[in-house]
Amino acid sequence: MNRLRAPTLALLLAIAPVSVPSALADSLAAVSSTAMAITGDIEFDDFSIVFENGETLEFDELVADNFNVEGSQVGASVYSVTSPADPELNNGNRLCGQGDVTYVATWGDPSDAELTIVAVFDTQDAPLRDSEMCASYTYVYK
Repeated sequence: MNRLRAPTLALLLAIAPVSVPSALADSLAAVSSTAMAITGDIEFDDFSIVFENGETLEFDELVADNFNVEGSQVGASVYSVTSPADPELNNGNRLCGQGDVTYVATWGDPSDAELTIVAVFDTQDAPLRDSEMCASYTYVYK
């Protein structure tokens, strides 16, 4: 009987659904005035963004790994949003303010390596450049 238990346990562990613990998310502190007023500090990973008030946007997929910022190509992560929305955040403010967020992009600030930019978009197609964003927020890793 013990001979069956170990392989059975190994099989169950191998096929069990795997969830990513939130401890793997990056904790980011709001730095820009817009981030402090609207989003507050956030938790960000490849699956979602969680705002200070607990609202969440879940990502469907990574659609690009680079992005055009002020005319220069930078390494970035551009995610499609699973269920587009414009959540109400701190002080009754909205993330985009003019429509449901369909994409979220993040990249390191080219002028300050310690800063991370998170931009939101309400575009139908995946954004290619920062001029398409409806808002951006600046953070630093905690």
